[in-house]
Amino acid sequence: MAHLFDPLTIRDLEFANRVFVSPMCQYSSTDGLANDWHIVHLGSRAVGGAGLVMTEATAVLPEGRISPQDLGNWSDHHIHPLKRIVHFIHEQGSVAGMQLAHAGRKASTSRPWEGDAAVPESEGGWKNVMAPSAIPFIENYPMPQALTRDGICEVITAFAAAARRACDAGFRVIEIHGAHGYLIHEFLSPLSNQRDDEYGGSFENRTRLLREIVQAVRGSWPKGAPLFVRISATDWVEGGWDLEQSIALARKLKQLGVDLIDCSSGGTVPHAKVPIGAGYQTPFAQRIRDEAGILTAAVGMITSPAQAEHIINTGQADAILMAREFLREPYWPLRAAQELRQSVSWPVQYLRAAPGNAHARVPVNLEKLKSCFEEQHAIPERR
Repeated sequence: MAHLFDPLTIRDLEFANRVFVSPMCQYSSTDGLANDWHIVHLGSRAVGGAGLVMTEATAVLPEGRISPQDLGNWSDHHIHPLKRIVHFIHEQGSVAGMQLAHAGRKASTSRPWEGDAAVPESEGGWKNVMAPSAIPFIENYPMPQALTRDGICEVITAFAAAARRACDAGFRVIEIHGAHGYLIHEFLSPLSNQRDDEYGGSFENRTRLLREIVQAVRGSWPKGAPLFVRISATDWVEGGWDLEQSIALARKLKQLGVDLIDCSSGGTVPHAKVPIGAGYQTPFAQRIRDEAGILTAAVGMITSPAQAEHIINTGQADAILMAREFLREPYWPLRAAQELRQSVSWPVQYLRAAPGNAHARVPVNLEKLKSCFEEQHAIPERR
């Protein structure tokens, strides 16, 4: 029986525990570049003891941002400021991961605290908002253009190139964002995909874009490094994407080299009625884990240590991803381990406040780690 603070090994990487920081959009970048806010935001969760710290949805193309202030990874200029963040996270004994994303028809929109509408070009927005079909998310969002086949190829290439840059910056986990009504999910769901070519219609066609992105990313990402995919397990709308399709998709993704499915839900259409409650998405993680035979992570309204421990103990998921709870309490893992009477490492600077089940973190030789990783998992030249 596994416990919340047991290590988890995926491919050649060992996570110190199963408490993972879920991607949380910060809307605080200029030209997609990471800055001091990001190092403090992400670094504090590593200090707090999380086994994996994931960046926010990081755009693979400038037009793939949700807002003009999103984090990006579409050029080599983004690598250097990210390296500083990765270095600090790894120094704390945590693992740095990057979620790669394209916002699709939800792109060029305002930050949450500035309203909920399209951003005009005069204020930093853009015209070339893309989607599988020319159907806007809601009335005051941009009218998207249907992606051409050349445009689809560009998106696939951009994901692969962004993965290589993430590796250059030192990240050890990639997650492909295929949830929440963004571009990949828009292709998966028949509610937003009304194409009549090889990327629309049947299950095989609607899942084609994600499968091709996974193949491209896996090909440009070290073979010993984990690859996650976040999906919305259901649209919560009749006739939309559902759990049975998610299970079938997970089986295909496992064959293509995906190691873990991050199980979220919703986001494709605004009128979905979502029964939000404690752990409401955890059953998706369990079904996909059991029926597709792949590692899963549970996310959504998981707040207490006992709840998280129960999910791991009972085999409902292999890891816990938390977002809002980490916003409320960056050091949640340190308190959780104390409540559960499990062992966790504390920063040496904080040991005077640590309980009896804590121990000091061993400093990581980052240069040795990097050289060993590169020697053992050589990847092809950037295409």
